[in-house]
Amino acid sequence: MSRYLVYTAPGSGHIYPLIPTLSELRRRGHEIVVYAEESGLDTLRRQGFEAAAIHPEIERREDDTWKARTPIGALRRSVAMYSDRARYEVTDLQEAVRKWQPDVIALDNNCWGAAAAAQASGLPWAQIATFLLPLTTRDAPPFGLGLKPPTSWLGRLRDDILRQSAVPLFDISLPPINKLRRGLGIPRVKHVPDLYMTAPLILSYTAEPLEYPRTQLPASVRMVGPSSWDPAADEAEPEWLAAIERPIVLVTVSTVFQDDAKLIQTALDALADEPYDVVVTTASTDPGTFRGPANAHLHRFVPHSLVLRRSVCVVSHGGMGITQKSLLAGVPVCIVPFGRDQLEVARRVEVAGAGTRLPAGRLNARRLRDAVREAVTKKAAAEHVATRLRSAGGADQAATELEGLLAGPVAGSSSIAGRTEIGPSGD
Repeated sequence: MSRYLVYTAPGSGHIYPLIPTLSELRRRGHEIVVYAEESGLDTLRRQGFEAAAIHPEIERREDDTWKARTPIGALRRSVAMYSDRARYEVTDLQEAVRKWQPDVIALDNNCWGAAAAAQASGLPWAQIATFLLPLTTRDAPPFGLGLKPPTSWLGRLRDDILRQSAVPLFDISLPPINKLRRGLGIPRVKHVPDLYMTAPLILSYTAEPLEYPRTQLPASVRMVGPSSWDPAADEAEPEWLAAIERPIVLVTVSTVFQDDAKLIQTALDALADEPYDVVVTTASTDPGTFRGPANAHLHRFVPHSLVLRRSVCVVSHGGMGITQKSLLAGVPVCIVPFGRDQLEVARRVEVAGAGTRLPAGRLNARRLRDAVREAVTKKAAAEHVATRLRSAGGADQAATELEGLLAGPVAGSSSIAGRTEIGPSGD
């Protein structure tokens, strides 16, 4: 039996997708220790895992990307946030390694300090991306802005110009991280995106067609497809949900605050007279603050797996978790992206034909109603996407890849400095 130390960033979107993989590793006879935010510890312990809290200063450094006025501004705030958390992650992971003596370390690839400590430890380790991997090879647009893949020389020229002009905007934040890495005796990185690609194994919890086809994907990257889990997936439907007879449109927003409550009220107004019941999960916002029409059911939290069984569309901010969970259920999505990696998620759903995309700046009731009506017609495409995503292997394949670290270095793994582009991710 081997022991896996798993280190995560704050947010349920960084924990929940990993639970099926961790359960599979445990089923195969391995011991699992998870470091996570305080609010996620009970969930992990109920699943039978050893769980400990990450350093409290990491949680105190909240995600403030929603305050940015532009996508570039939001990405710069992301870089600053991960840099601020990094120094606490280093000592956190070092202490965890001393305490638990793991055979393998697996960590969220937004944990730059933990990654540096893992690299310096000499142990087998992996970086895990439960969001879109912030990687742009030359056969896809630069990451972060939600750009449409180019179809002409003009589009390719656009991408080249952005690559050359955008990277320096983020690299000015690297000196503190490289100082930290130098203190650990490991090489500096040249560009911010290299921080996401330093491990011998990078697990990406998505696959084509949500990931663009790549001809230049580094050998260390494994696309294992999505893994979906929620705390009450096996519970019976609540009475109010079981009593709904019409098709359902599920409306949900980010569990990490990003000032996206406007989407909820606009959806309630847009769908008031449509032939659906509207189930809304309000997350960090009080349900009582919204004006709900007769066909609306507002709750802070409802297990989405229960609602998706009878949904014809999901309206959301475009978080990777709810987007892939919806598509795995064969339910088309209507995405209104507000920030983080949501512009990318929305564009890729649109390109895959599995839903619709409405920029937050153009959000109003009429446009959202039209976007939902169009999304509902894309059921067949959503089911096709679900089939392709499942074929990547999910939790079973992820567990197999992590077990492979016990046998030695991942074949073909190497540093890929200079081969990635901009784009910290988020939920």
